[in-house]
Amino acid sequence: MKMFCIAVLCVVFAAPGMAQTADTDPATKDQVELLLRTMQSHDTMQRTVEGMLKPMHQMLRAQFEKDGKPVPPDFESRYRKMFDELIKGMPMDEMTQAMVPVYQKHFTNGDVKGLIAFYESPTGQKFLQEMPEVTSDTMQAMMPILRNYMSGAQEHMQEEVKDMEKPAPKAAPDSPAQQ
Repeated sequence: MKMFCIAVLCVVFAAPGMAQTADTDPATKDQVELLLRTMQSHDTMQRTVEGMLKPMHQMLRAQFEKDGKPVPPDFESRYRKMFDELIKGMPMDEMTQAMVPVYQKHFTNGDVKGLIAFYESPTGQKFLQEMPEVTSDTMQAMMPILRNYMSGAQEHMQEEVKDMEKPAPKAAPDSPAQQ
């Protein structure tokens, strides 16, 4: 009877430790796949890419104008066709499988359980629903800032490259560098 009580006490006191260890274990492949399904990763990736296409559309059109080239009359249909093909051809399943080990590297079993609980919640579902549009709107808001920054950065880089291309000045024969 004593042994039984000791065994029960060991199990009772060890169970929280085992549960804690399980939460700190690396996430399993199945857990990560469940998380990605819960996050609707295929749909979210596709909607995010589609959202990114709006600012890219504007940027491409602006590039034509900046280069002084007329925007082709069939620009809209060609653009739509080009990006429809891009989206249709995206290897979503392969991309998802490539994400699994990355998630396993960064998230524990407990982390994944918490993320699944969050994404199953109404707030998590709203986050998933709104995120592609938020990403698109964010990119659209940042695009003029990035365009301006990149223009200045490009000019600076070109100046630096020109300076690097100049031959190094030769030291005078009596200079301390020659001695």
